[in-house]
Parts: sequence; C-alpha cells; structure tokens
Amino acid sequence: MKAIIYTEYGSPDVIQFKEVEKPTPKDDQVLIKVHAASVNAGDWHYLRGTPWLFRLSSGLLKPKNIFLGADVAGRVEAVGKNVTQFRPGDEVFGDLNASSRGAFAEYVCATEDALVLKPANLSFEEAAAVPVAAVTALHGLQSSKQIQAGQKVLINGASGGVGLFAVQIAKALGAEVTAVCSTRNVSRLRSIGADHVIDYSQEDFTKNGQQYDFILAANGYRPISAYKRALTPNGTYVMTGGANAQMFEAMLLGPLVSIIGKQKMGNVMTKPDQNKLTFMKQLLEDGKVKPVIDRCYPLGETAEAIRYLETGHAQGKVVITVA
Repeated sequence: MKAIIYTEYGSPDVIQFKEVEKPTPKDDQVLIKVHAASVNAGDWHYLRGTPWLFRLSSGLLKPKNIFLGADVAGRVEAVGKNVTQFRPGDEVFGDLNASSRGAFAEYVCATEDALVLKPANLSFEEAAAVPVAAVTALHGLQSSKQIQAGQKVLINGASGGVGLFAVQIAKALGAEVTAVCSTRNVSRLRSIGADHVIDYSQEDFTKNGQQYDFILAANGYRPISAYKRALTPNGTYVMTGGANAQMFEAMLLGPLVSIIGKQKMGNVMTKPDQNKLTFMKQLLEDGKVKPVIDRCYPLGETAEAIRYLETGHAQGKVVITVA
C-alpha cells in the first residue's frame, strides 16, 4: 500500500510517500480502508519533534513510529476475532492517537475503542475533520463542570480547528457564545452561530469590561492575568492550545489561582474518548454541529497540507483525501 512516512525529525521536506507493507489486524483490531484523514497540530509536532517533551515518548534522536495521522474516516475491511463492535463494510471514523497513528495511508489498523460509526449525513472528508479537534473542544468545555444554558462563553482562537467546533458545541449546550478571531474570519464565525464576534485586531476582549462565565483558549496568547480579569468572580478558564507561554502559565499558575480564589483556571490534556466521539456523532447527525473544511489535499501532497496548516492561516480543517 502507499503511505506517508518519516524516518527523521524535520520540516515537511523529510516526509516520504512510499510503498509499505499493508497491515494485518491483530485479534483486537480493525483494518480500515482509509478514505480520508485530516491534519492536526500534533502531526507537525511529531514530525518536527517539538517541543522536546514530545521526544520522551516519540524517540529522542529519531521517531520510533514512522507513521503520521490521527484523524481517520473509512470503511472496515477486516476485523480481528475479538472485535465485537464492527464488521466488514461498516463506515467508521475515529482518533488513532492511542493506536500508533498512521491515518495518512491507504490502510490502517486500529483498536475498536478508537472508532465510532460514521454519521450517514457526513462525507468521509467531513467525518475525518471531526475526531481530534471536536473531542478536544468538548473536553475543554466539559473540563470543569457542564456549561449551563444562558451562560456567557468566550472562545479565543475561534477560527481554528478546535475553536470552530467549540463555538458550535457551546451553542448546542445553550450558551451565549462570543468568538474571538481575525478580521477575515468574522463572517464565518457569525455563519456558524456565534452570538457575538470580536475582531482581535480591533478590540481586546480582556480590556472591554465584559466578563464571561467560561473562557476556552484554543489559540493565540493572552497572559493569565488578562484572562482572570475577563472572568466572572466564579468563572472558569481552560487552555486547550496556543503559544507555549500560554500553555505553561495555565499549567503552572492556573492551579495556584484556583486554590486562592473562586475562579478556576487551568489546562486540559485531551485524549481519544469513544464516549465523547459518540456524543459528537449525535450532534453531527442532528445538524447542531457541522465540520468546516478549508482545503483538501491528495495523499501524495500531505507534506504540502502540513506546511499549509503550519502557516496558521487555515480557515477550518485541512483534509487528506485518500480514496
């Protein structure tokens, strides 16, 4: 089969598009004929081996796992003898981060708990855009306590892969949603249901006097003191992405702020979650959430897809069409 591999850390230039052996499913695995996959920030972090913390698990000098790609959508071709949830012919989608990745290929094996049946109203490309970003958004929004209808929620970095899902999920949960984005993304955020949109080039949401019950930071950077100012006295701030400084402040200072006051501040480390993906499947089937795709690339141009995502200019998910 054809697959994307990398045998050394570096830029997308080190990516190879090669013939490799087609995998065989183990007793607890499913063999998927891949129809589509999508690119996430994790793919370029694994590719470049940065931050260095990644290398503690992925290999200090070179990658232990030469395959990339976590988001997958395709059709089950074969199942191991212990698999009970799926059968050949089933259309599925899921997150392979716990199954050694490898979605940038014509075939991939995964454990059944990494997968969910694909919503019938979604194409393979749309389904592939969902798992990592949507579940990350859901983890962030549910990290402390369930958002209540009518609460004021702000999403910083609302035009990215996670942010676009977070806006729609928060709306589906009944929140009044404010999205923060660049000028060119204002109309898109309004079109997917944001109640208010703040163009960060024109207004600083941490200084306009507004306060929010919940803030999800999915991109960009604001000091944690600024987020604290924008929260209600009992509000919650959660970081799911953004600059390294934002990440470390949320990890190190967030718990301290939470201990000494009523505001809760911190970060969430997402992981594959079949139950949350099933919840997302229902929202997708009900039409309450819709994937937003910026560009699609063929498998052989995966390097270009990663290079484009790294620019930070993607207006939605970047998808790899495999079959």
